[in-house]
Amino acid sequence: MRSCKYVCLVVLAVAFCLIAAGCGSHSSKSNEKVLTYASADYTTINSILNTHDELPDIIFSGLMTYDAKGNPIPDLATKYEFDPATLTYTFHLRDGVTWHDGQPFTAADVKFTLDTLTSNKDLEASITDNYKEIESVTTPDDKTVVIKLSQPNSAMLNYLTIGILPKHLLEGKNIMTDSFNQHPVGTGRYKFVSWDKGQSITVEKNDKFYGKQPKIDKIIFKIIPDENAKAAQVKSGGVDLAWLNAQNAKSFRDNKDFTVYDFKTADYRAIAPNFQSAFWQKHADIIPLLGYALDKKAIVDSVLTGQGAVAYSPLQMNAEYNDPDVNHRDYNPEFFKQQMAAKGWVLGSDGIYEKDGEKLSFSVDTREYETERVDIAQIASSQFKKAGVDMQVHIVPKLDWKTLESFLIGEAAPFDPDNGTYDLFYTGGSGNYTDYSNPAVDRALAAARASYDPAVRKQYYNEFQQAWAQNPAYIMVAYLDGNYVAAKKVTGLSTERILGHHAVGVMWNIEDWDIQ
Repeated sequence: MRSCKYVCLVVLAVAFCLIAAGCGSHSSKSNEKVLTYASADYTTINSILNTHDELPDIIFSGLMTYDAKGNPIPDLATKYEFDPATLTYTFHLRDGVTWHDGQPFTAADVKFTLDTLTSNKDLEASITDNYKEIESVTTPDDKTVVIKLSQPNSAMLNYLTIGILPKHLLEGKNIMTDSFNQHPVGTGRYKFVSWDKGQSITVEKNDKFYGKQPKIDKIIFKIIPDENAKAAQVKSGGVDLAWLNAQNAKSFRDNKDFTVYDFKTADYRAIAPNFQSAFWQKHADIIPLLGYALDKKAIVDSVLTGQGAVAYSPLQMNAEYNDPDVNHRDYNPEFFKQQMAAKGWVLGSDGIYEKDGEKLSFSVDTREYETERVDIAQIASSQFKKAGVDMQVHIVPKLDWKTLESFLIGEAAPFDPDNGTYDLFYTGGSGNYTDYSNPAVDRALAAARASYDPAVRKQYYNEFQQAWAQNPAYIMVAYLDGNYVAAKKVTGLSTERILGHHAVGVMWNIEDWDIQ
């Protein structure tokens, strides 16, 4: 009996010790700062396969990175030289950088990554056209990388912000299917810890990071695709930070327990025709007219609660290269009516245009969890209907580019004007999902990429925008502000930098964030 009491007392004492502050293995975690972030779902965290999400940017690092103004500056490199006569970049790498698994980072990793982007036959990525001018990558020693171009690419420093991959973990592997894509190892500010499929992804700060150490110890990316569910989780305290659509962010603006950060973004929404579909192959000539039938300002004011702007160009948010004089295709229902009549379209008894026995009817797909896109599509459909255009909204779980006629697309060109135009709109471009082709656009984009003179580039980007406006790839609708809502305890977010597609880039200065 006495023995039993003794054992029980020991067990209780051990249990109390484990719970008490400063006792056992939990003591080091008692002051841990943890941020819970509402995240989209992931299929890969490989930096060259995923360029639209937040995680790769904090796990990996590139030869270059972007500063607050969106200019490329050295990162894994300490400096570089460029010889315009031979189109050769020479990068000098930092000393003492290690991968998250402890292995040394060397020039061989840079060569492996760039060789993968330019010559790996397994690779399927939308960004490969950004690197097609790279002729060779050589490594005179472990701390030097020499990149020679076959022809000019004025945006190359921007593209060298891509996260470098570890050769020792991926050499000889299939880049598309290797388990590395779900268990990434980088050199960045945070390192991967775990992935609970469909639930969350956890990272912790890299204590051996070569730059400024983050104050936040751990970030939990809580996977919440649904926009309304994200707002509910912010309100309940289930997450500390989320990018919310304008309608959901509005409900937090007068709440003293939260801070709303309004970022400017280059993120636009548009109706993107699939030029391989039978309808648009026959009727592509009406795409330039359809914008006149849309009251875009009404969409911005209603769906976006004024948190955005009417869209007319994919370079509209680029202060240096935007051409404000291109045709904005502002709402003009009378002009639309005149032009449709000139093309032989006649309103039928049901109020929908007809031509040669065919109704002016097409569909636009939008994913069911993207509430804001659904709302934009439905209001656009209603406006079109009043103008005689039957645009049916298909709300789908995922997209099938082989069958859809149009998509409520989102894209962005936040930094160099080549980045987010060439790959999307050049004929056969690696990111040209819609199969858009315009010889005048091709000529302008190629010439702009080939010049290092800002004035010459400006001239060619003006030509690109004029040609694109005359025969647009998309029916532009709106630019979105990036409305992030944070619990008051989260501090340090900076709205100085313009964000990209899906308002990605909010963590650009994550090392300055804190949790009070």
